[in-house]
Amino acid sequence: IALEQPLTPTQRAAVDAALVRLRELPGALLPILHAVQDALGFIPRSAVPVIAHALNFSRADVHGVISFYHDFRTSPAGRHTLRLCRAEACQAVGARELERHVCQRLQVNQHETTDDGAITLQPVYCLGNCACGPSLMLDGKLHGRMTPQRIDRLLDALVSLDAEASAGDSQ
Repeated sequence: IALEQPLTPTQRAAVDAALVRLRELPGALLPILHAVQDALGFIPRSAVPVIAHALNFSRADVHGVISFYHDFRTSPAGRHTLRLCRAEACQAVGARELERHVCQRLQVNQHETTDDGAITLQPVYCLGNCACGPSLMLDGKLHGRMTPQRIDRLLDALVSLDAEASAGDSQ
């Protein structure tokens, strides 16, 4: 069993700020979790006991909510987020094959981040683009009628953009 890392001062400040601002709301847990993730990009595992104690919940209660909702992350996301639609309409037109291709290309499974920290792959259960499936969302931009070739072009362009940004940072 991995030992829980203590919250960093920045993480603790974000958790405390969310608790102070939101703990008196009815149903405060979800707004607090969203606030922590908005501030930090994820919900550190070591924030669970702090939040649970403040709201008089068990750790299991808080962990259960985090693990139930797919949008919550317990580790930092990559520089880019790729959300693949897994809804039935997209599955009917090739989403499963597309998912296999993406997982193989990136060498990750759903909910994982590439080793270089570039891309986090997340499932989503509808992007509202059913007529143009299979669909994905890359960094908040919707793309429809995806094929393995089209996604390869998107990913290649992303690699080029990251390389340009990295070169610009070193100058």
